[in-house]
Amino acid sequence: MFEHKKVQSLEDFFVELNKRREQGVYFCRINGHNEQVESFVREYYLAARRCGVVIEGKIPNPDEKHLAYYSEIMGMDFQMSMGFLTASLKKWLPRMNDYQRNQVASAVYDSLDAMRKSGKNENMLKNAYIKFMCWLYYKFERIVSQLGDNYLPKILYEGQISNYELILISILSHAGCDVVLLQYQGDQSYRKLDPGSERSQELAIPGLSAFPAYFNLKWIQGEIQKKQNQERLYGALPDIINCTNAWIQGKGLADVQTDVRSRGEDPKLFYNCLLRINGVEDKLTYQNELYQFQQELKKSGRRLVILEGAVPKPTMEEIGSVRRKNYANQQQMLADLAGNIQYTANMDLQKLMRKAFFDILLEEEKTGGMNLNRLTNKAVYLLCWLRRYQPELFCSWKLPEIACFIYLGGCKDENEAMFIKFLARLPVDVVILTPDRSRKCVLEDSVLYEINYAESLAVARYPRENGEIRMGTAAYHAERELDSLMYQDSGIYRNRQYGKAAAVTLRTMYEEIAILWDQELKYRPNFSTVDDTVNMPVIFAKVSGVKDQNVGKYWSEIKNLITKDTLLIQQVPYINSTDFNPVKAHAAEFFKNGKVQKAKIRAHSVYPYGVLREEIQEHILEKLQVLIDMRTIRGTFENGTEYTIVATILNLRKEIVHLIQKFDFTRKNPKIIYINPTEKPVSLEDSIITAFLNLVGFDVVFFVPTGYQSVEQHFNHKLMEEHQIGDYLYDLQVPAFASVSSNNSTRQSWRERIFKRGT
Repeated sequence: MFEHKKVQSLEDFFVELNKRREQGVYFCRINGHNEQVESFVREYYLAARRCGVVIEGKIPNPDEKHLAYYSEIMGMDFQMSMGFLTASLKKWLPRMNDYQRNQVASAVYDSLDAMRKSGKNENMLKNAYIKFMCWLYYKFERIVSQLGDNYLPKILYEGQISNYELILISILSHAGCDVVLLQYQGDQSYRKLDPGSERSQELAIPGLSAFPAYFNLKWIQGEIQKKQNQERLYGALPDIINCTNAWIQGKGLADVQTDVRSRGEDPKLFYNCLLRINGVEDKLTYQNELYQFQQELKKSGRRLVILEGAVPKPTMEEIGSVRRKNYANQQQMLADLAGNIQYTANMDLQKLMRKAFFDILLEEEKTGGMNLNRLTNKAVYLLCWLRRYQPELFCSWKLPEIACFIYLGGCKDENEAMFIKFLARLPVDVVILTPDRSRKCVLEDSVLYEINYAESLAVARYPRENGEIRMGTAAYHAERELDSLMYQDSGIYRNRQYGKAAAVTLRTMYEEIAILWDQELKYRPNFSTVDDTVNMPVIFAKVSGVKDQNVGKYWSEIKNLITKDTLLIQQVPYINSTDFNPVKAHAAEFFKNGKVQKAKIRAHSVYPYGVLREEIQEHILEKLQVLIDMRTIRGTFENGTEYTIVATILNLRKEIVHLIQKFDFTRKNPKIIYINPTEKPVSLEDSIITAFLNLVGFDVVFFVPTGYQSVEQHFNHKLMEEHQIGDYLYDLQVPAFASVSSNNSTRQSWRERIFKRGT
């Protein structure tokens, strides 16, 4: 029989019998976990699956059918002798050779003899013998014919072993098997059966901890299956792989300029970098350094792509060009979409692209909340971006060429970060520049090399040509730093500090209109700034009726609201549908697929706002899109009203355009007072303009002494706060306000009006 030998290393289990230090078998129990144990169990599990037995839970006791079959073949005789045991094994397990049979018979005899000496009677020995014979036939028949071979069969037992199971497995071990017991609950239960550890060796490895809750053989099997699936998914791997950042010296842009042939000599590697530089070392020279850097790259003949601010999202055309199907699972989806990656000019590069595609998306798949649909969308984005930049980065590529991808501003979202990580696994140096330290790049990657400088500088464009370089003096930068101290979260705002704004319509009492009307927006309730956007509290109201039928006082109160930035409309309608509008003929091409075509509008000859400040043009076009998306105007997306909206907003009268152009989002906002004293209907165009200007940030008040419906006839939902202030009067004549007295002395405060009412 085989003797148990002490294990020196877990690798001993995989050494063939004739190459072992000592001729013998190993029987070990593992009571703790670490990475080394996990790796060993995975490999040992595969070995037991190939040539051995894996026991998950208890070995089932022989049932009535098993015992009946045994009785039919073998009878129920029992003798405590080697001759009987050898003859029985020959009949019951005929595939064993004489050597194997003698080994098993000897081990069974010794075990039964030990039981007899411990006080077991003959009937107990017979029952144990029949149980062992049934277990050998039904559970271990596949390995008994391999016992004692040079490559020893393996038994892997998971759980707390019972006494008879331990006896039988010891029999097989002495007959020529390696055995491992996985004991997740520790060694206490086993020690009751074998107090002196005579049957097996406890594996003592430093640093073992308790087994994790997830760890078991089913989990191991799932991990092995997952790995096998991935190997099938990847197919033929590239002959070269990336060596990212291991060669750099921490010199930033100078590292990127290192000649690719001098970075390393291993022909199976390409040497690239993934570098992020936060802040700037010297504000005065930074932009010139960037200009010189890209000039040197071009001079060396390297392919170069420079992006600023964002990686433009894939267009509908780009997304539509990606061949895809409906998928049942992630594996199927990745395998099919990878077929879109084509670079037949160099198969090594194509294999690299596919491997990077799988690597990145399998990593993304582990992200919390990920599902098949989201992962598919990410894969499509990745393919669109690869197709877009592949010609610029990899045209006629061959080793050891390394392109360069520069991204000024840093990754804004997880999709951009995913694309950057993908590029960093290809023959590309990826350089992320975030000179403005207040804007964070969301990229995280284990291979990312980061350089940090304390100084911060806002740079919107990468300086590609000499004429684009704008460098500030030391005094200029000192002033900008002072600006940051004064105007950052201080409640003080410099002129036109913000380029973006969103309107928040206030619900007020009528008396509050006069109080808020001439206030700067920053002093109004609900004013705020979030990141680079101002939230503007504005008034959008309708005043119906005349208080106490006092017409003189009514006109006087309206006059008090007329400021230098107020547009007074007293001719109804303000805009007629029949008025000449050169934009009408082009409205259909300016609005397609639910989107305002900003680039097409700006490039067109009829576009009238090209002279306005850039941020104001963007503000107008953005609020135009918002107005249409809100479906505020009745008929939007029903009868073509969206085209009327586009034509109307892109043909505003100059008096309105001038008010928008001078508008500073933190100060006093422009106003519209619209007086409609008759039964004349307000036009659709007037409704469009006033709803739009409310979004732009205007205060808009309609004075309607008749109480008739006016602008709201063209709205799908309530936008304005309506104040009923008195009796309805008809056919009033709007006076010349220059002649109306501003009777401020008789005006009561809104508190007086409330609390003295009725006294």
